[in-house]
Amino acid sequence: MGVYAFAFIAFSIDLARRSSAAGAAQGDGQLAAESGSSVTAAGGTTTLTRISTRIANDAATPYGRSASLRVGVSLTVLAWALHLAATVLRGIAAERVPWANMYEFAMIGTLLIMTVFLIVLTRADLRFLGTFVTGLVLILLGIAALRYYVEVAPLPPALQSVWLVIHVFVASLGTGFFALGFALSTVQLLQFRRESLMAEDRVTRLRFVATLPSSATLENLAYRVNIIGFILWTFTLMAGSVWAEQAWGRYWGWDTKEVWTFIIWVVYAGYIHARATRGWRGSRSAWLAIIGFSAVLFNFGIVNVFFKGLHSYSGL
Repeated sequence: MGVYAFAFIAFSIDLARRSSAAGAAQGDGQLAAESGSSVTAAGGTTTLTRISTRIANDAATPYGRSASLRVGVSLTVLAWALHLAATVLRGIAAERVPWANMYEFAMIGTLLIMTVFLIVLTRADLRFLGTFVTGLVLILLGIAALRYYVEVAPLPPALQSVWLVIHVFVASLGTGFFALGFALSTVQLLQFRRESLMAEDRVTRLRFVATLPSSATLENLAYRVNIIGFILWTFTLMAGSVWAEQAWGRYWGWDTKEVWTFIIWVVYAGYIHARATRGWRGSRSAWLAIIGFSAVLFNFGIVNVFFKGLHSYSGL
């Protein structure tokens, strides 16, 4: 958590630098406007275009080589390695897979969130999400360490199955993709608001958003990531039913955990369907993705702990 915290600080410094660049560009634009800058008869460049060009250049050139950004990624990789070692050692100590209670769920879940984030970084430059992802992981690990830590204990009889390895791991992996989609959708909403304000010749206080990809680009990225998470969650729902039949003699019993797992599936199915409908693109689809991930957090953090049922052992 200490290394993740330093990575969070490094990523936050990068966002501050982006805000400074955007603020400087806006300042140049205001000075130009005050001096009477306008479009020339031959088709010259408007003040708004010059501002956008400078911001784009600042985002593309210095931030790709930003020292704070490189430090943030390096610290994140180091923290991930320590996180992986801690999870493996927990499994060795327990002589089983390390995801049988809330503390271990949090460990493996946050580990897979960071794993998905680092893997995606090799395919797309989403380092600007570092503050959001490391911040989320820090909060979840902190809650787990302070509230849910338990000593290593044997597995309850219902968990002594190969489906524990398959079902819970795939659910945690799906959660990792949903978390990344949640971060992208959050930034998409900020960008969508900035673009709306720009259309009205107004500015937003969150100036760093001007250096990030467009809301349409962020929406497409979130959609792709959430589709992968939805596929994994579909398998989670199916595998859970098979395991329930082996453990309790029925595929479905309207247990609270089962119901909320299905609710999450329905929300993301609705998100994918709505995203495919032109009228539900933009901020509406982003809000559906955020609601879906909120349901995931509710499922793991509230249902596991405060609701009684056949899955109550997961709140230990």
